[in-house]
Amino acid sequence: MNEQSLKDLQQKIGYEYTFDCVQCGYCLPACPTYETMGKETHSPRGRINLVKMAAEDKMDIEELRDPIEKCLGCQACVTACPTNTQYGRILEGAKKVLNDTEKKSVAKKTTEKIVFSKLFPSSSSMDMVGHIMWGYEKTGLQKLARKTKLTNLAPLHLGKFEQVLPSSVSPKERKSRKNYYPAIGKAKFTVAMFTGCIMDSSFFTTNQNMIKLLNYAGANVYIPEEQTCCGALHAHSGEVNQAKELAKLNIEAFEKYNIEYVVNNAGGCGAQLSEYDHLLSEEPEWKAKTHTFVQKSKDISTVLWHLGGLPLLEEKEELVTYQPSCHLTHVQKVTREPKALIETIPGVIFREMKDEQKCCGSAGIYNIVNYDEAMDILDVKMSHMRPTKANTIVTTNPGCLLQMKMGIKREGLEGSVRAMHLVDFLAERLVVNS
Repeated sequence: MNEQSLKDLQQKIGYEYTFDCVQCGYCLPACPTYETMGKETHSPRGRINLVKMAAEDKMDIEELRDPIEKCLGCQACVTACPTNTQYGRILEGAKKVLNDTEKKSVAKKTTEKIVFSKLFPSSSSMDMVGHIMWGYEKTGLQKLARKTKLTNLAPLHLGKFEQVLPSSVSPKERKSRKNYYPAIGKAKFTVAMFTGCIMDSSFFTTNQNMIKLLNYAGANVYIPEEQTCCGALHAHSGEVNQAKELAKLNIEAFEKYNIEYVVNNAGGCGAQLSEYDHLLSEEPEWKAKTHTFVQKSKDISTVLWHLGGLPLLEEKEELVTYQPSCHLTHVQKVTREPKALIETIPGVIFREMKDEQKCCGSAGIYNIVNYDEAMDILDVKMSHMRPTKANTIVTTNPGCLLQMKMGIKREGLEGSVRAMHLVDFLAERLVVNS
């Protein structure tokens, strides 16, 4: 590799960040893949070493692929690191370089183009996904597919995930959503809701519950039509340029509203929104408006807590534990508010599970493309959940929610344990018209 090519590689891959790692190994106990795979190459310290060697032309880039693709990107290592090494930047750079150098088949290129450029950024396309799922349920096809075990033939174990998806809402209900919902009683704040592409297609009811919680807590809620996908899946797949374009569209969509907060309810989306300033750091003309957007972007738990919680919640005894989203915990640094909200509910007994801050193995689409490795990590998580004897596992991210439902199924705990998004859990206890 000539000198200029090496310099270009070092800039792309985040070589400068690798020098912050002092190889102390504090990250090792925090890393779920090091725990389940037991390899130095599949630990944060090992991956940083490999990236450094590749950036110094001491090994082929392709040798990075398996260790990097098997990383969850949970960033628990960043929280554990005593020297504040920005592992996320190194991982992001390595993924971009691997994506740029991968020799993709025509079929893979076409699929990625459809998914990243056409499907996720389009609200009408994501609505169509919701409509198709609703039709699949209501026409009896779902029942037939499960009865005849046709779902077992789906690739990438998608049949298993199909069984833990929430029920879909009708196209009529989806279409009836308004663009503005006033606060119940005196308004304390005005906010705008970031709906999310997957949240709005597959977890529409949770989004509707979030509007209800915000209204009862005292917030006027706008839902900007011009918003699009946050770009997290693009950035995590190395499609950084597409992620930048989506970020700009979202910033422009929300800056039209006079609001205190941009509220989201998915840890992964929220983390991406909170890092738009880093994503657009090389475009100074976007600096001011990006900074404003990032400052306003908050998780629903934070906003509800700032609003003083919910006015009246039903009292009912329930044993609850919490599985935090990695990106909410380690990127957004929101740890107190979700648990505080749970603990304010009358009758709830809260029990923290061991190593709650560790990833459950969902990690975007990690559990789809690395199914076996994700299930090993999930099994560890469930071994920590069982001793709490909780009836309900509360989560703050759609991926975590489906993964915990998978864990409940794998452990044979259906009927005795349920998993719920924090928003749905609070909405279930909300005494309406209080």
